[in-house]
Amino acid sequence: GPTCAVIASKCPDIKVTIVDINQQRIDSWNSSSIPIYEPGLEELVFAQRGKNLFFSTDVDGAILEADLIFVSVNTPTKKGGIGKGFAADLAYVESATRRIALIARSHKVVIEKSTVPCRTAESMRKILDANSRPGVTFDILSNPEFLAEGTAIKDLMNPDRVLIGHLFTESGTKAQEALSSVYARWVPKERIVTTRLWSSELTKLASNALLAQRISSINALSAICEATGADVDEVSYACGLDSRIGPKFLKASVGFGGSCFQKDILNLVYLSRSLHLPEVADYWEQVVLMNEYQKRRFSEQVVRELFNTITNKRICIYGFAFKKDTGDTRESAAIALIQAFLRENSNVRVYDPQVPESQIHYDLTVEAGVSETQYAKYLSVHKDAYTAADGCDAIVVVTEWDEFKTLDYAKIYAKMNKPACIFDGRLILPADALRELGFKVSCIGKATAH
Repeated sequence: GPTCAVIASKCPDIKVTIVDINQQRIDSWNSSSIPIYEPGLEELVFAQRGKNLFFSTDVDGAILEADLIFVSVNTPTKKGGIGKGFAADLAYVESATRRIALIARSHKVVIEKSTVPCRTAESMRKILDANSRPGVTFDILSNPEFLAEGTAIKDLMNPDRVLIGHLFTESGTKAQEALSSVYARWVPKERIVTTRLWSSELTKLASNALLAQRISSINALSAICEATGADVDEVSYACGLDSRIGPKFLKASVGFGGSCFQKDILNLVYLSRSLHLPEVADYWEQVVLMNEYQKRRFSEQVVRELFNTITNKRICIYGFAFKKDTGDTRESAAIALIQAFLRENSNVRVYDPQVPESQIHYDLTVEAGVSETQYAKYLSVHKDAYTAADGCDAIVVVTEWDEFKTLDYAKIYAKMNKPACIFDGRLILPADALRELGFKVSCIGKATAH
């Protein structure tokens, strides 16, 4: 969605068609309420839709018409079979590739947009060559996305780099030049980086692994800070002033989430083990293990501070999205925390300004395995932050929405059970001011005042 919307905006002479076999999803994209919340995206879609940006279920027609075909399908972690829990499931990539081979009547440039394991392009080429019509040829490019949800449009408008991997053949180079010419409409040429196919595929995994590694590193230090009385914000700030380190992705939190970080690291772990590199696999797996430890550690702290039991107590969860300015809930820390609280038989009340109850219900019951009975008995979703906290024993801040910084906490405190506790898992609240109101405040990476 975001990538194609920006291409359509920057290249009004290029027809951009987004296709999906899911009619309901396409209907949403063609409606007055698009299915993804991303700042700036709706305005772009509404401005270009019907001009040179189209949404359709006519997959075959789009294949026949296109010169460049982006394969942007889901590549979830496998839930069964060889590589379960680590390897990427490439069933959708293979299905899309087979369809392109079956339908295409002329030369096509097929572009990997999905995050895939190294050398997936080789498999795609074999499928295309084995199933294509006589005389129909294909070139494969890798063009991974480096977008942060919440700032995706800004990242696309002014990217740090656009990476295009290609085969170093005459036709491969022409294909790369064709895609580069599209991006060159608004991206400076020095930021369009070309590499070998395999380097491009691996770079996407490596970038996400390195970013997640920084988060797990500062989160590991947050545990030391809590035990010693150091302040993780001060440590992070001082370390970030070193130009060799820099300040980005050094904000301690309850843990990272989203569709990419964990999936891509596990993919890298599986790749390393497949290449008989167990030490490399163990190194990267520890990033994920530290992330899980951080979520578990935080949930256990909540129980400890509430006199070692939260049975029948009301816990208010502020935020269900994995980060602010997105409605994406994949791998959100909120899911793990709520699971932990429900196991303790607490009553959980959830508020998020962008995530609908239907998504929360799906994530907890279908993906996380919470029973319908448990969901109905112990969990409620609220439409504003004040009613969610009414009568609660504790507030747990899981998503760093700006709204949570400006709430009237005196009003909230007056209607909570006492002692009223706040657990700041994102380090966004004024802890001292909240303590003056009477709150018992616990911040991740900071020693709890008793």
